[in-house]
Amino acid sequence: MERNVTLIALFAALIAALGLIPQIMLPFGVPITAQSLGIMLCGTVLGAKRGALAVLLFLLLVAVGLPLLSGGRGGLGVFTSPTAGFLVGFPIAAFVTGLITEKWRVGPLAISAGIAAVIGGIIVLYIFGIAGLSIVLGKTPFEATALVSAFIPGDLLKAAIAGMLTAALAKARPASVLSRA
Repeated sequence: MERNVTLIALFAALIAALGLIPQIMLPFGVPITAQSLGIMLCGTVLGAKRGALAVLLFLLLVAVGLPLLSGGRGGLGVFTSPTAGFLVGFPIAAFVTGLITEKWRVGPLAISAGIAAVIGGIIVLYIFGIAGLSIVLGKTPFEATALVSAFIPGDLLKAAIAGMLTAALAKARPASVLSRA
């Protein structure tokens, strides 16, 4: 139990630390950040439940006002901004990524974790992000999808990194990859 709590807190801190990497703000109010890599890693390393809990802890800290999002943003206001859909999708993306990594045990871990990160950390997350952008900015879903398409190359790179990091961690310390425990 203590180990789980520690890992959940550690991965919430990892997401926050990835927010320190300078962001690139897009004209429609959504930044390109490294924090989505943290969301992917929560799922691929911790698994579905623990990964989602780590993201929920991170979002709770953001909601109480800690400036943990990239650019030093925090507080309840971020949940009404153009990024709101992405924030709501974070724990679901981590859960789906973790669930796929837990269940898909065929082939190399780097491949299955990378594909899980694409499905959960990109496709699922984009569904929420596009819905949020559409609502907050008053765009059609098609227009919001066009805006979000700028993220695809970077997110594919993050998914590949998540797969490789998860596989490297599993090789170095197999017991630390709880999605495969």
